[in-house]
Amino acid sequence: MSKDMVPKKIFFTKGVGKHKERLTSFELALRDAGIAAQNLVRVSSIFPPQCKLVPRSQGLKYLSPGEVVFAVVAENSTREPHRLLAASIGVAIPADRNTYGYLSEHHSFGETDDSAGEYAEELAAEMLATTLNVEFDPDRSWDEKKEIYRISNKIVRTANITQSAVGDKRGLWSTVIASAVLIFD
Repeated sequence: MSKDMVPKKIFFTKGVGKHKERLTSFELALRDAGIAAQNLVRVSSIFPPQCKLVPRSQGLKYLSPGEVVFAVVAENSTREPHRLLAASIGVAIPADRNTYGYLSEHHSFGETDDSAGEYAEELAAEMLATTLNVEFDPDRSWDEKKEIYRISNKIVRTANITQSAVGDKRGLWSTVIASAVLIFD
């Protein structure tokens, strides 16, 4: 593999879909996220060195219909009426941009956007912290760990994108997705 296979940009997107068929609800969630016309290849969770996080509106401009696109994807589905579901991607970006960071996927039931997003963000930060030898107590609160990461000057930014929904009251499939889409241009 060459350096050409290291993404230069990444963007976050999310979506929700509801339909009587599970597959169609997933397709509708992809449409809502703006990535239904691409052939998605799911990849693991590394934020590439020197990669730039760009807004969704800018990232979508790089995509073409039918293109094979690599993405970190979190998804969740239910057809249980009124059930809260969420999908979230967390990111932790190192201060040293020549080093890789982490993305995390989280999908859950019964969690709000804030709760699911915070959890995904914390997962990514913990993975990065362990590779950078930042000492922390895993039993501490997320706020306390964020302060330790900030003081260490090794983790520059954490964030998340989260999509939640409430299961359709008529029992239609409800699907949520959150994704980090990798761009090579």
